[in-house]
Amino acid sequence: MSTIAENIAAIRARIDTAARTTGRTGADITLVAATKMNDAARVREAVAAGIDACGENRVQEMTEKLAQGAYTGAPLHFIGHLQTNKVRQVVGKVDLIQSVDSPELLAMIEKRAAGQGIVQDILLEVNIGGEAAKSGFSPDQIHAAAEMARALPHVQVRGLMTIPPVAAEPHGNLAYFEKMRWLYVDINAKIYDNKMEYLSMGMSGDFADAIRCGSNMIRVGTAIFGARDYTK
Repeated sequence: MSTIAENIAAIRARIDTAARTTGRTGADITLVAATKMNDAARVREAVAAGIDACGENRVQEMTEKLAQGAYTGAPLHFIGHLQTNKVRQVVGKVDLIQSVDSPELLAMIEKRAAGQGIVQDILLEVNIGGEAAKSGFSPDQIHAAAEMARALPHVQVRGLMTIPPVAAEPHGNLAYFEKMRWLYVDINAKIYDNKMEYLSMGMSGDFADAIRCGSNMIRVGTAIFGARDYTK
């Protein structure tokens, strides 16, 4: 069985190969370790092996691991669905909230950040596949959401994020990734004066395709830590 460090090294090699097809290198891609259901010791291993950031899905799990110093040495991102009643536990605790998916959540993040006197970095989540079971702004809503967010003084939009539908076949998400890239380029140029930095898309099974379509931030869990045991 490969170690976490060996897995990360192999992923880095694949990232670099994919990035070079677009005129970039692996150094241009941010590798976020999706640390859900991995204990503090395993997270520390990933940090020591050089991941660029830790990404946590659950507020309670994040809070517990913060108390254990699990993320020390790496930026912390929140990448899961965030309920408005848990915003106070996340704002100011993480470097980036990747999963801002509604006007209500935007408003609550602004309120909490204002109360702390900080500016919270965020990504706007796009439900690129229009799936009823997933959160996120629809492609038709995302321009208005970006305009709303730009007007908030305690929120800074650093880019866009998406989780496409589960692909039924290899490379099945290319069309979604391409659509996200064009949304990102359009919104960045028209609303943010090309100051947005991150297009976060791609996970363990499809990150190479996502990078080839323009992603510069990927969220990888299983390929780093192994399959999660949901029976526990």
